Amino acid sequence: KGKCPEDGWDESTIELFLHELAIMDSNNFLGNCGVGEREGRVASGLVARRHYRLIHGIGRSGDISAVQPKAAGSSLLNKLTNSVVLDIIKLAGVRTVTNCFVVPMATGMSLTLCFLTLRHKRPKAKYIIWPRIDQKSCFKSMITAGFEPVVIENVLEGDELRTDIEAVEAKIKALGAENILCVHSTTSCFAPRVPDRLEELAVICANYDVPHIVNNAYGVQSSKCMHLIQQGARVGRIDAFVQSLDKNFMVPVGGAIIAGFNESFIQEISKMYPGKASASPSLDVLITLLSLGASGYKQLLKERKEMFSYLSSELKKLADNYNERLLHTPHNPISLAMSLKNLDENNDAAVTQLGSMLFTRQVSGARVVPCGSVQTVNNYTFKGFMSHANDYPCAYLNAASAIGIKKQDVDVFLKRLDKCLKTSRKESKKEKSVNEISNSNTGTEQLED
Repeated sequence: KGKCPEDGWDESTIELFLHELAIMDSNNFLGNCGVGEREGRVASGLVARRHYRLIHGIGRSGDISAVQPKAAGSSLLNKLTNSVVLDIIKLAGVRTVTNCFVVPMATGMSLTLCFLTLRHKRPKAKYIIWPRIDQKSCFKSMITAGFEPVVIENVLEGDELRTDIEAVEAKIKALGAENILCVHSTTSCFAPRVPDRLEELAVICANYDVPHIVNNAYGVQSSKCMHLIQQGARVGRIDAFVQSLDKNFMVPVGGAIIAGFNESFIQEISKMYPGKASASPSLDVLITLLSLGASGYKQLLKERKEMFSYLSSELKKLADNYNERLLHTPHNPISLAMSLKNLDENNDAAVTQLGSMLFTRQVSGARVVPCGSVQTVNNYTFKGFMSHANDYPCAYLNAASAIGIKKQDVDVFLKRLDKCLKTSRKESKKEKSVNEISNSNTGTEQLED
């Protein structure tokens, strides 16, 4: 049926299934005589076993989704993977999606592929409207495709950074719709930035006939992000949305899913990919989804949501203990932020030092964001880089509840963060008292003079 099985398969069943697919590829035929330059020959047995002898990759030189006659098993694997992934995207909340394909590139390059496909439809266009998110790969995806990003600064509403809809529309009018390749919006992001106002952006794109590409990097795991995409497509225009395989399905880095509501446009993107492609990302995600089953994946989504609530409540308690705040970001369903105002006021370097302390204590993924850092990316200078705004009111620390997180991860993180904050507070107090003594001594010397 091309759908994810409700209950997961055991490992031996999955291996049997993969071996059956592999013996359909010509490189595994007993009497095969290959005289071409690409015959699925592998020098190392270890490499062959690692790939279950599915060596030919996917697609043909002109189309990543095309069937390869001498690799019937690999081609079937590709078709099944795309079909199963489409089923999961529907299950996760985007019910009306019509087509998708797994591409062996991470999210940034997959976005670039989407922009390059739109280039042929809009030859005059040279700008991409981009509500600011301080993440390098999605920014570089536009530069790599040869377009000029038009950065739309976010609006501060309470603690949240939200899409400036009026500025987006004003910029489309100022530049001229025909000169704009697309609006490039974002769902999953680090707090205090929250998902873009997708419905309003989709309506603007429909009204001005401007394409709309959504960076949904780790949004499949969030029912809220998927609902925004579904609603955006219902009320306006969304041409494609791109999501990472590793962040949403817990597989190695290196693959993404490009999905959309217009079947022919998604096929155009797949045909834009030059040459054949590695089957590894497709193989990894198919094995994972067959072992989890639809019920197993739904359970992971449920546990992630529960852990988000737990992380939120426990981080708030910890913040209160240190006279800090858990920033109020109700529109962000994955990432949380805790202010570091007291730390920042006492010592400029203390904020970045906290990040180092956490990293050396094996806490990965927590981001410490100081005020006012400046960074240049491809000749574009961003003030307040990493905070998604030129002047966010305070320094803060990020933590996320992503798919696969366990209660133990949250508990260990909070324990180590507590220790680091205690150490930082002691050091800040010590430095403050040293400065006070130094200042008082200077004052005495001045009086004596």
